[in-house]
Amino acid sequence: FTSSAVLCIRPPGRETRLGELFPKDMTSFVNEITSVLLKDLKEKPFALFGHSLGTYTSFAVALHLKEKYGLEPVHLFVSSAHAPNSAAHLAIKSIGVPDTNSELLAYVGMLGGNFELPPNEDIRRNIALTFRRDAELFMTFSFEKTDMNTPFSCDVTCFSGSDDKIYDVQGWQELTDGDTAFYELPGDHFYLLKPSNESFLIKHITRCIENAGL
Repeated sequence: FTSSAVLCIRPPGRETRLGELFPKDMTSFVNEITSVLLKDLKEKPFALFGHSLGTYTSFAVALHLKEKYGLEPVHLFVSSAHAPNSAAHLAIKSIGVPDTNSELLAYVGMLGGNFELPPNEDIRRNIALTFRRDAELFMTFSFEKTDMNTPFSCDVTCFSGSDDKIYDVQGWQELTDGDTAFYELPGDHFYLLKPSNESFLIKHITRCIENAGL
């Protein structure tokens, strides 16, 4: 791409947006993201990358862009998440968000990875709140694939950590007419923070975008 840029989505309730209310549901979050990025996405080709809950956010944004504006990413990169049309994804959604923090941690572990909270009670409380809001946001994400519905034509690449849980990812092949590739990298749910994996991701994603021939 010429004049390419990498843009990071920062949800309300995190980092520099810590004082803002968390997204109330996936639809409103997708609308916020789209309203901010739409002008740029109309002007040049784009790809989307999402990790864990970010995968479902990216997928929901891509669906919205395709259905409402006829825009489609040249490549969709997904990480550490079940395919949204898989039985595993539906099974997690059927559980609902637990009431207690201990049950919540177990639930988050089902979504992906094992988490240990720090001993500081205030930090534990804030992290648990974030987990809960993320879980509630996840519950508002919905996608139903019909037999004749293949949402995308772009290529899809799925990444995961070798020590993380086993994800039901084969369903991604049913969501595009493009090619689907799978890569397992060493590490846990946060495998992408390892310098060697970060380097691989950057190089591989860059190569895929360049090979799109745009």
